This record gives sequence, structure tokens and C-alpha cells, in this order.
Amino acid sequence: MDESQYLLPKSFLVMQDLSSTNIDNLQGHWNKFAEAAIEFAPRIATAVLSAIIILLIGLWVISLIRRLTNKIFEKRNLDRSLRTFLSNLINWTLKILLFIVVVSQLGVQTSAFIALIGAGGLAIGLALQGSLANFAGGVLILTLRPFRVGDFISTSSGTSGSVVAIDIFSTKLNTPQNQRIVIPNGELSNSSITNFTALGTRRTWFDIGVSYGANLKEAKEILTKVVTNNEFAFKEPAPQIMVTELGDSAVNLSVRVTTSNENFWVMHEQLIIDCKEALDKAGIEIPFPQRDVHVYSKS
Repeated sequence: MDESQYLLPKSFLVMQDLSSTNIDNLQGHWNKFAEAAIEFAPRIATAVLSAIIILLIGLWVISLIRRLTNKIFEKRNLDRSLRTFLSNLINWTLKILLFIVVVSQLGVQTSAFIALIGAGGLAIGLALQGSLANFAGGVLILTLRPFRVGDFISTSSGTSGSVVAIDIFSTKLNTPQNQRIVIPNGELSNSSITNFTALGTRRTWFDIGVSYGANLKEAKEILTKVVTNNEFAFKEPAPQIMVTELGDSAVNLSVRVTTSNENFWVMHEQLIIDCKEALDKAGIEIPFPQRDVHVYSKS
């Protein structure tokens, strides 16, 4: 028997045995890991390769779909703002779906991703209720086109002006006083809108009062001559001079003349000036509001 065994402490011998056991266990685990890696390596490589192929093909298909949708939008003459928004929406939606497919190909459970996306969408929807209403209104305005950029419109709230921009969430107007008004599309899409320029022409419609002692036929002839001589007045539809009302202080004659949108205000002003001047020359009075006061005395 070796005498060195008697010289070494027992604790050292125990530690040596444990170290040998740990090394053997570690070697066994490593061998099992290596065997599992060798067994699953083809599957992992196949999954990664197929995921890369799906990703590349998916990106190509998304690019193709985006080009086709842009061509369809151009053929249908959709507004540029709506076209850009829908194109980006389709692009990101398809990319999210592609990401879920690629991840599932790698063996990751996609139910958690779908639940996360659903919860996120619900939270965003609740937080942005007003913005979503404006977004829906913008889609309706850009799709149905009750007005376009450059049109002069008036809303039921009394706001009026020329449309300078139609965004997905709001519409910008310039008033005749050169003021910029921004109206949320949700409010605008739910209000009554008067579009003064949609038909390409506008018809002036104002009243001129003459005294009760005036010859109405003569007054109509004078006003008709003024309208006929105006360079901006259209022959068709024919201008009209109509007796419309027996007012408190005057008999009202309505002047109705059609012209193009760009010449409307110039013609409107010229007609008012020329009609007053012609009536003044003919000696036909344009009375201002007045009242007759009768005083009775007790005598």
C-alpha cells in the first residue's frame, strides 16, 4: 500500500473525487449538447434559410403591390395626400404581416405578437378618438371630393374662404381678409358646405331698390342695358332683371347675371356702380330706408 495516502488529508481526497465527478458530468452534458446540436443543425439551417427566402420574396412582392396600387390611384386621380397616406398604410400593414410570417417560420409563437398588436391598436384608438374622427373625415373629403384646392366654400358655421390645402386631418382656408383658417376634417365632413366655384361659373344676385313713384318698366330696361353692356356678363344663361318685392321704402329689383369664377367679383362691382350711375342719370331715385311720421293734434 502506498504510504502517500496516509500523508494526504482526507478532505483533499474528497475534493479530488468531486472534481473528477464534476468534470465527468460536464463532459457528459457537453456531449449531449453536441449531439443535439448536430441533430437539430439541419432543421435550424433550413428554418433560417427559408425565413430569409420568405423575407426577400415578401419584400419584392410588397414593392410590386405598392407600385401597382400607386398606378391605380393615379388612374383614379386620387388626391395626392390620400394617395400617399393609403400607400404608406398598405406598405406598413404588409410589412407587419411579413414580419409575423418570418418569425413564425423560425419557430417563434406568433400569438403573443398578434395579441400585442391588437392591444396596442385598441389603446391607440381610445387615445386618439378625436384624431381618428378627423382622419375618417379626411378620407371622406379626399374620396368624395365635395370641394378641391382653389374652391371658394362656405360652411354651415359661417366660415368661408378659398381652399389652399386638404390634409388627412384638417383643411386650410384663406379668407377674403387674408386670414388662414384650419378646420378639423371631422367637423367639416359633418357640416353643410356651399361650394361657390364647383360648377365653373357664378351668378351674381343683388337687389336694387327704386322709389314707388318710379316707372318700373323703364327701370328694368335701364338695368337690362347696363347688364348687356358689361364685358364679363355671359349671354347664356341669359341675365335677368326681376321685380322681387314691394319693400317698406322701395320696390326691389333683383339683378341676376352669370360670369366665370375669376371675373365674378370684378363684374359684381362694375354692375353695382354702373346700375346706380344709369339710374341717377335717368332721374330714378334709389331711396334709403325711411318712415313717415304722422302727428295728430287735439284741437
